[in-house]
Amino acid sequence: MRKVIYLFIIWRIALFAVAAISPLAIPQFGARFPYFQERLITSGFPHFIWSFGNFDGVHYLGIAKDGYAYQFTQVFFPLYPVLIRLASYITLGNFLLSGLLISNAAFLFGLIIFFKFVREIYSQKIALWSCLFLLTFPTSYYFGAIYTEGLFFLLVISAFYLFYKKRILLASIIGSFASLARLTGLFLAPSLALKRDFKSLIPILIIPVGFLIYVLYLKIEFNNPLYFLSAQSIFGQERLTNGVVLLPQVFWRYLKILATTHGLIFANAAFELLSTVFALTLLLIAYKQSFSTNKRSFSSNKKIKIEWLVFSLIAILVPTLTGTLASMPRYILVAFPIYIILAQLKNLKIKVLILTVSTILLFVATTLFAQGYWVA
Repeated sequence: MRKVIYLFIIWRIALFAVAAISPLAIPQFGARFPYFQERLITSGFPHFIWSFGNFDGVHYLGIAKDGYAYQFTQVFFPLYPVLIRLASYITLGNFLLSGLLISNAAFLFGLIIFFKFVREIYSQKIALWSCLFLLTFPTSYYFGAIYTEGLFFLLVISAFYLFYKKRILLASIIGSFASLARLTGLFLAPSLALKRDFKSLIPILIIPVGFLIYVLYLKIEFNNPLYFLSAQSIFGQERLTNGVVLLPQVFWRYLKILATTHGLIFANAAFELLSTVFALTLLLIAYKQSFSTNKRSFSSNKKIKIEWLVFSLIAILVPTLTGTLASMPRYILVAFPIYIILAQLKNLKIKVLILTVSTILLFVATTLFAQGYWVA
């Protein structure tokens, strides 16, 4: 466990260091989002700390302080900002510090549970490699930012771990908190109900409770139970919320973007497309492996569990139905089987190469994010 904690500390210090030198690499701060002056700069912290509250972070801080007083912020689910507000009583009213503490503490606990989970099913070696691939994923800095990623990862891993331990009721309760944190939390319900027995009704009935609480609140307060969905068009980078776009159509759209753009727009589109293809390819290979006796590609005899793959595939595919891959490099973070799949690769040179490339991309993405340029 100490190794996991050491890895987390190294990861956290390294990202703070990258954020600290980011103005040297990119002198011009992008500032392509509102409220950064009053909610970040006035926090009293240096740039390398408050920059991890960029973009969506300012909205979570605003909700934590003032509730859903700002139009269209209903797109952000309430669990995380509620926790920020509660923690602010400990941090003497500093909401930025509250958010960072919650995100980083939650991610650390999630990382420890993830390590323990993978070690019990596979081996300590696979568990350590899985943690390395997780920490060096190009958008892993979101785990330590004022985003829901750190908290949501803890909830998802805890739900699956408790389900593995056959504590289905507790896993379902944790899942209900996940559905109060993000819409993706709902996808735990079908994933944990695959056995089709009487106990499978427990996650189906309990996990959506958190989501339904938020929907009921939106109905009472704004007379629009689906306000979080209609607001997506404002925050969602041209997301289609009144129809469905199939994945081949989305891929075709991105090929046209790559053929007609340049600069940061081109880089973002390429990043979104490649990361989506990379994640789906690994998950589909693992899905095929789960029904095959061929184990030549992996060093472990243990296959990826079906419920993990179902959750990950749904979590990745559903956002693409809005017609865009925007934020997909961040959404992929929760698809934890990816890291286990990579950890099981036999070829050490390939694993080291993936870690190296991923770390370089992580530092580049962190630099851009810290300087106010949208990455994912």
